[in-house]
Amino acid sequence: MGSSAQTRTTRRRFLNRLGQFGLATALPPSLKLFASAGSDPSAPPAAPTSVVRDRAPLTPSTFYMLPQGSIRPAGWLGAQLQIQANGLSGHLDETWPDVGPNSGWLGGTGESWERGPYFLDGLVPLAYLLDDSRLKAKAQPYIDWTLDHQAVSGMIGPASNDDWWPRIVMLKVLTQYQEFSGDARVIPVLDKYFRYQLGELPRRPLRDWGKFRWQDELLSVIWLYNRTGSSYLLDLAALLHRQGYDWMAQYNNFQYTQRITEEFLKLKEGYGLKDLALATHGVNNGQAIKTGAVWSLVSGADADRRAVLKMMAELDKYHGLPNGMFSCDEHLAGPDPSQGSELCTVVEYMYSLERSLAIVGDPALGDRLERLAFNALPGTLTDDMWAHQYNQEPNQVECSLHHKPWVTDGPESNLFGLEPNFGCCTANFNQGWPKFAASLFMLSSEAESDKNDGLVAAVYAPCEARAIVRGTSVHVVEETDYPFRETIRLSVNPAVPLTFPLQLRIPAWAKGAVLSVNGQPEPQPKAGSFARIERTWRSGDRVELKLPMPPRVSHWFHDSVAIERGPLVFSFPIGESWVKLRDRGMTADWQVFPTTAWNYALNVDASAPEKNIGVTESELVDAPFGARHTPVRLSVNARKLTDWRAEDGVANTLPQSPAVSDQPAETVTLIPYAAAKLRITAFPRLKT
Repeated sequence: MGSSAQTRTTRRRFLNRLGQFGLATALPPSLKLFASAGSDPSAPPAAPTSVVRDRAPLTPSTFYMLPQGSIRPAGWLGAQLQIQANGLSGHLDETWPDVGPNSGWLGGTGESWERGPYFLDGLVPLAYLLDDSRLKAKAQPYIDWTLDHQAVSGMIGPASNDDWWPRIVMLKVLTQYQEFSGDARVIPVLDKYFRYQLGELPRRPLRDWGKFRWQDELLSVIWLYNRTGSSYLLDLAALLHRQGYDWMAQYNNFQYTQRITEEFLKLKEGYGLKDLALATHGVNNGQAIKTGAVWSLVSGADADRRAVLKMMAELDKYHGLPNGMFSCDEHLAGPDPSQGSELCTVVEYMYSLERSLAIVGDPALGDRLERLAFNALPGTLTDDMWAHQYNQEPNQVECSLHHKPWVTDGPESNLFGLEPNFGCCTANFNQGWPKFAASLFMLSSEAESDKNDGLVAAVYAPCEARAIVRGTSVHVVEETDYPFRETIRLSVNPAVPLTFPLQLRIPAWAKGAVLSVNGQPEPQPKAGSFARIERTWRSGDRVELKLPMPPRVSHWFHDSVAIERGPLVFSFPIGESWVKLRDRGMTADWQVFPTTAWNYALNVDASAPEKNIGVTESELVDAPFGARHTPVRLSVNARKLTDWRAEDGVANTLPQSPAVSDQPAETVTLIPYAAAKLRITAFPRLKT
């Protein structure tokens, strides 16, 4: 450990070093459509394309994702994606051999399993959302090799393995790429592959990872069916369902209510890929959350459509953490906030929510998606996105080489680095921000005809969206500093006056929301619903939504409390000393040690938190999740608990609330969860 001054110097040296690689570039603070160095800002925007709907006999979705490329990030979100492009995502192939020029997904002899597809699953949407020619040029050779080297049988991918699982990820890549680019090669390649797989699966069924992640392939099968109508694809969907793991059965009678241990899984006896280990594996569960929603398109069953909420509720009850995640380090680990969550699980949970929100249309899914996107996702990345953790903890008092508290992971699990613990997250974290940006607006469709279409503001961030609504082009500009501020402004611009409904998600926490159109008030919307405005829209119409954000108190493990405001969770920032463990090509691995005390209990009134929690707002910058310029801070009364300490770099179990302290009263400052890389998020509550 060092002094606070040493901490600042070490951290500044770290950031300055990254700047030498062009990683900490200043970004314009404007809210205009974000243009990268590889794009032509004078070029006209691409014309919107129509949504492809669920084809009979599929059950229609409640909403539809807009075609890829319909939404462009702006403001702080555009800056966030540009930071990602300047960071590890945009240079991974230059510094990590697993996705380098010898990749099996380029025809080489290198890594030929999931890492190439994982990398592309984020790189492709990042490149096209930013219209970045450099990133597109990085992705294209992988795409070309996959499309141009399909086997005569129909198989795709490296011949060195025949595992279905990595191909499930590549299917996601190809469907996104086709929507962005219109490449005519994609659909014939997918058709040939799926026909091959339908004939091959009875002989060589799904196994281990593919068996537990079959729902991700089902999305690609449905994507192709909606475009071709080939009936064999419905047979393939049914076969995937029969061979895939029955996630609905697991959650209808949920048995995994305790911390899953290595002994319980019999890992030392070689049971790592047995059903028990895979059924309790964090990433598998994050991907599984969408299973019922996606399968309901085929089954038409209401119980399947509702399964997503059931699964979330069980995970929250037994493994829920204040940052919106469930514990999974590597397996389900209980509700103690010193347990971790794998970064792969964060981005896969987000993707599950994005797709489930479109199918089910429940606003609670948007609430949870924002909680993950604004807390758990940036909270496990360095501000410049050149290093990440494998596991993050809500109560994270040290990031160092300790095995505790991980259930089955290794001692590097919460280091910040290139590939701490295991390299899957290195490739897979890239999908988080781009897919979130692509989910901001959706199309509502209340009948098979497009005559009843409308637009949905599903989750909130600055952006522009272009869509075809009832046969007419509609351009929407969203200007907002949300989630740091309460006001969201939409400019609705149809090509000609057009009557359609605009729905806006009102979060469950947003009691007293205020909605107006062109300065005229609308009926007060209900929290936890979609507010609906149906009118004849004319270019220049303005919608303003104010979502009140008083501080709130939520309750967690051992009756602890967490402090929230809007979709943001707040943490006490512990002083950080960043110590380099080793250089890793263009980046490095870092341990982070605490330099200040952290063992506080809060004096809060849960029934009226606004009375004793102060709010201070400051200027919003282009990297709003960084600790140096947090746009909002909270102040709260607290006292230290001298008996609450750390052991082996981990905060001991939270004292049961209410807690008693004889230490002097202090006022502590809380900052957004993601800004504090060392932090306390779940606090004991003081006895009053």
